[in-house]
Amino acid sequence: MSHVFPRHSHISAPIAVSGEGCYLIDSNGKRYLDGSGGAAVSCLGHNDADVKAAIMGQLDNLAFAHTGFFSSEPAEALADGLAAAAPGALNRVYFVSRGSEAVEAALKLARQYYVERGMPEKQYLIGRRQSYHGNTLGALAAGGNEWRRAQFAPLLFGSHHIAACFAYRDQRDDETEFTYGQRAANALEDEILRLGKDNVMAFIAETVVGATLGAVPAVSGYFERIREICDYYDVLLILDEVMCGMGRTGTLFAYEAEHIQPDIVTIAKGLGAGYQPIGAFLCNDHIYQTIVDGSGFFQHGHTYLGHPTACAAAYAVLQKMISQNLPARVQLMGGKLQKALHDAFGQHPHIGDIRGRGLFLGLEFVHDRDRKTPFDPQLGINRKIKAAAFEAGLICYPMGGTIDGKSGDHLLLAPPFILDDHHIDEIITKLSTAFATTLSV
Repeated sequence: MSHVFPRHSHISAPIAVSGEGCYLIDSNGKRYLDGSGGAAVSCLGHNDADVKAAIMGQLDNLAFAHTGFFSSEPAEALADGLAAAAPGALNRVYFVSRGSEAVEAALKLARQYYVERGMPEKQYLIGRRQSYHGNTLGALAAGGNEWRRAQFAPLLFGSHHIAACFAYRDQRDDETEFTYGQRAANALEDEILRLGKDNVMAFIAETVVGATLGAVPAVSGYFERIREICDYYDVLLILDEVMCGMGRTGTLFAYEAEHIQPDIVTIAKGLGAGYQPIGAFLCNDHIYQTIVDGSGFFQHGHTYLGHPTACAAAYAVLQKMISQNLPARVQLMGGKLQKALHDAFGQHPHIGDIRGRGLFLGLEFVHDRDRKTPFDPQLGINRKIKAAAFEAGLICYPMGGTIDGKSGDHLLLAPPFILDDHHIDEIITKLSTAFATTLSV
């Protein structure tokens, strides 16, 4: 009998014992192609020799030093590398242990920034419906996924939400993509005015929406209009790239494709590539200088901030990402995978949309393709697809509640950046097997 408290007490998970490139291997010797990188984490695959060597080398020198007393060489090097790689003036890096912590810290920084400026009335946060920013209470409050929020609602602070930029579902027949995007963005201005133009501190959004919508990028011009609105009303723009950042969408930072710069960006998952738990936010010089010129003290902290071993691992990941130009490879292989998905499933009667950017791709399942009608949630289509794909030896990331937190099913693919053409063939073959047993409704 296991004494582990599992994610789901009615499911007996196999024991993973080793990893090899794009594969995980269980205690029975079965191999699974990691088609989702866990949860868009394992960007370098499993058992990377360079990252392992960096970890071992750091352990030989220093495993841990508390940031209340010390900085460390790996933390300094990683911060320098990230600041140099981030376009614009995002020159200050704050290290944490995971994505939820990065979001929590970013929210607290936004609040303290306005307090330090003598503007305590700036207190409201606006996010987007069907967003996900993490499972700690602050990050959960920032997010807009009703299924995740519902039972914890009494514990969450009061945030506010507008619709996501989701053209497949929300663009009207009389709109172009651009005019739809402007309408979707202008909802932010409407909400700021409703709450009081001097009362909103920040707007938070995933640059490419991950788990809750299934790899949905914004349409062209959307984030440029969002940036204009934030600037006009003195609202901080926080972009959550915990899942979609660090090369996953074909640029090191996903916002590079949007031709804007956020005030704060959060990263995690691909930063450590699964080799060590790590996350971070980057903020602009003005925010940092406001703290310096005020109290000089960011009123936040965790035990494992800037953990030297985690930073050493992440620095090795970043060096590999840059030296091997892996974002360009993501663009190449992502294009191949997306084409293969369209060729195989583009006319499938129960696949309504194939979308995404780079190696961050989603498929949305529908009962009626022409009407975009979702399956009855009681059918549990997403859970059945996950189980069938896993049985076939493919790890993917299906979710339900795509449309409103209750209805809709999608699947997320986020394979390691090191995949080759034969891995793409294997993904298509194993998805075909899974769909044949689950979508014949």
